[in-house]
Amino acid sequence: MQLKHLRTLLSPQDGAAKVTCMAWSQNNAKFAVCTVDRVVLLYDEHGERRDKFSTKPADMKYGRKSYMVKGMAFSPDSTKIAIGQTDNIIYVYKIGEDWGDKKVICNKFIQTSAVTCLQWPAEYIIVFGLAEGKVRLANTKTNKSSTIYGTDSYVVSLTTNCSGKGILSGHADGTIVRYFFDDEGSGESQGKLVNHPCPPYALAWATTSIVAAGCDRRIVAYGKEGQVLQTFDYSRDPQEREFTTAAASPGGQSVVLGSYDRLRVLNWSPRKSIWEEAKPKEIANLYTITALAWKRDGSRLCAGTLCGGVEQFDCCLRRSIYKNNTLGG
Repeated sequence: MQLKHLRTLLSPQDGAAKVTCMAWSQNNAKFAVCTVDRVVLLYDEHGERRDKFSTKPADMKYGRKSYMVKGMAFSPDSTKIAIGQTDNIIYVYKIGEDWGDKKVICNKFIQTSAVTCLQWPAEYIIVFGLAEGKVRLANTKTNKSSTIYGTDSYVVSLTTNCSGKGILSGHADGTIVRYFFDDEGSGESQGKLVNHPCPPYALAWATTSIVAAGCDRRIVAYGKEGQVLQTFDYSRDPQEREFTTAAASPGGQSVVLGSYDRLRVLNWSPRKSIWEEAKPKEIANLYTITALAWKRDGSRLCAGTLCGGVEQFDCCLRRSIYKNNTLGG
């Protein structure tokens, strides 16, 4: 797979205006971007902006600038969006099926520390990380939240496997923890899996391995039980900076990692059973990549930047048609 730049969805600003998070809906019809102003912009599948709504603080007395949005995800039915905030709350907005439908808060989950990352892997089940190190579950049916597991280290990243039945959390002390709602017969272990050399802000769970990277400018692919499979070391490359975010393709055969002015692409080679690096996508003045979101059909990848820009890329896969479905990595 290679990345081909398609269009700019949101033009960058002159200074820091970080795109904090982005998400594609499960039905591929909607794409959401949260801006530095805590406004959610909604785009259609063609990249046209169709709608927007403002998020709100946990308590209005602290004002609209009292928090940042750190995590965002669509519900599996694509009609709701969960928003995780640094003022210790998650809001779930019903956005409706049509553009312009009224946005209504249908759930809120108050926490004991800042929400740092968030995923919505299954119906009614939102999984999120906290600054205090806990990974928790919010049930939108019961409106209750509970702790899945606790650590003593800030949760810097959170991702799921392709089926959404397993989660990985990355922590500030380098720990990577795995948890399964259902291991689907794999027999893989749960609990602390790896102690990565730096905080794994860039964390992706592919079909064959777990890919992690951070400020030491090294990408490490770990096996299913935490053994090091491969290392891509850019620590001596004066052009490379820290890795800030990562995303696995929906099929789990490719991983993209964002750094500074650059997206690095790893593709799994089934024949060689190794990760191979494709030609990196380098774009001058893109600056730091702060968010990545892959369209659920695997055809598009969006990258958000420190200066508030959002760029859309075509994922050039070797596609084959099977029973009228397009298959790709």
